[in-house]
Amino acid sequence: MYRFSIEGDEWILRFSPQVFIEAEEKQVVLMALLQIGKDLSSYSHGDAFLMFTKNIGAIVFDVERIPSFILTVSNIIPEENWYMQDLNLKLIQ
Repeated sequence: MYRFSIEGDEWILRFSPQVFIEAEEKQVVLMALLQIGKDLSSYSHGDAFLMFTKNIGAIVFDVERIPSFILTVSNIIPEENWYMQDLNLKLIQ
């Protein structure tokens, strides 16, 4: 679990028990969140958003605002598991 502050709001970043990533990768996630900064304030309680990183993949965040500002990494989807809807579903390469 990590604590960080953006725009005067104190946030908690936590990782779901099903998400298995190394400490260095968790630091990458935290640094990426700090870069999007004030955009976090636009998400309401119960919202979710995706962040794409080159090294980790698509990161799914769940937003809680009550009783605290909490972001939960609920899943990480590696790039080899991304699909794009077209006429047929295609693996993105």
